[in-house]
Amino acid sequence: MVAMEQWSFPPRFDPAYLPDARSRYWFPVRETMPPADRERAILARLRELTRYAWDASPFYRRKWEEGGFHPDHLRSLEDFESRVPVIRKADLREAQSRVPPFGDYLCIPDAEVHHIHGTSGTTGRPTAFAIGRDDWDAIANAHARIMWGMGIRPGDKVFVAAIFSLYLGSWGALAGAERLRCKAFPFGAGAPGMTARAAMWLDIAKPRAFYSTPSFALHLAEVARGEGYDPRAFGIEIMFFSGEPGASVPGVRDRIAEAYGARVIDCGSMAEMTPFMNVSGTAQSDGMLCWQDVVYTEVCDPATFRRVPYGRRGTPVYTHLERTSQPMIRLVSGDLTLWEDGPGACGRTYPRLPHGVFGRIDDMFTIRGENVYPSEVDAVVSQLAGYGGEHRIVISREGAMDELLVRVEAAAEAHATGAEALRDAAAKSLQKVLGLRAKVEVVPPGTFPRTDFKARRVIDDREVFRAMQERVG
Repeated sequence: MVAMEQWSFPPRFDPAYLPDARSRYWFPVRETMPPADRERAILARLRELTRYAWDASPFYRRKWEEGGFHPDHLRSLEDFESRVPVIRKADLREAQSRVPPFGDYLCIPDAEVHHIHGTSGTTGRPTAFAIGRDDWDAIANAHARIMWGMGIRPGDKVFVAAIFSLYLGSWGALAGAERLRCKAFPFGAGAPGMTARAAMWLDIAKPRAFYSTPSFALHLAEVARGEGYDPRAFGIEIMFFSGEPGASVPGVRDRIAEAYGARVIDCGSMAEMTPFMNVSGTAQSDGMLCWQDVVYTEVCDPATFRRVPYGRRGTPVYTHLERTSQPMIRLVSGDLTLWEDGPGACGRTYPRLPHGVFGRIDDMFTIRGENVYPSEVDAVVSQLAGYGGEHRIVISREGAMDELLVRVEAAAEAHATGAEALRDAAAKSLQKVLGLRAKVEVVPPGTFPRTDFKARRVIDDREVFRAMQERVG
């Protein structure tokens, strides 16, 4: 097996290590080695990992015994995908309900827990994420390495404009920036008036890199202009995003790049999979790379959870290779993506998600037999001349037929002089891309609230739909 830089389990990284500033790669061998060599190393790691989880976790031991798997059975990656049962978020919630607060898949002593994060719990029992001190160091190292691939370097200012709460995205970006020896600026988001203050601080600080959700970056650009700032004058060169689809959606990505004059990079899988940047673009590659030696990613058929061939759509199934506290082993994401074989334009030999993550499979809706993802609508309207920056997707059934209404906010000039042209262009483009007819309503600028976090644009409300249909008609 080819030697790989700082490759051990449990992971141990040299906290003083930094690559040569001229190098494109943090770990040149691990990132550019032949995929077959990397897969042999990953298989050896999976044997270590499953044995570790078997010994340390009643959750995994019970689930694997029920599924007829034992770590001694693992002789190939095909064995891993065919014999190791998948786990779902519902399994994690049930385990934490039974063994609070962290579930019986916590594989370290409770005293070694260093960070606690979690889901909001607004729709049910929250899920608690317990991260050990050594794991937090490994997460910081992985994020620093991936951010290096984005082109971020020691000494760069990194402006983190995401909510600092249970949300792991902001904390993960901050940990990576600190490990990379950057000037970390944990600005946050969410408080009233904070977006205008962010514009002021960006104008003062002139950071080289910026992290948030795509929705917040677009909202910030609007607020900044209203405050008299030109977002391009902030001097941001690299903008990286997670939390929602968008940074790989051409219309959204291009609007952000145009607003700030920066390179837009998509990253992020799931909070449970932190280091969540395990799927991420680079300075040279659009879409996302699957950093397989950090988190092993399979893109699988959503029904069988067997890996689909490159060039096909499926749901990512993730396995930690550098986590000891709550390792996720074949966690089903529930997202939809398409993957291709490497290498990427950056020379890294990882598989690629050229269009990023489309969105959650359960966010998909069916209109007259056609499967539609909200990100597809986002991509269409974001590229329309005269688009005002927000929209809503209204779904209903009138009689025996599914109906789709897209309410598109117009820019000020377009609303005053070209609302009909915008409506017709939107309807035509939606039909071409989605393969179905959609009603379109153009609404005035500022109709829809902006968000400091993740955008929620889909409404399934029959009364709202009927009122809109009367106005459109």
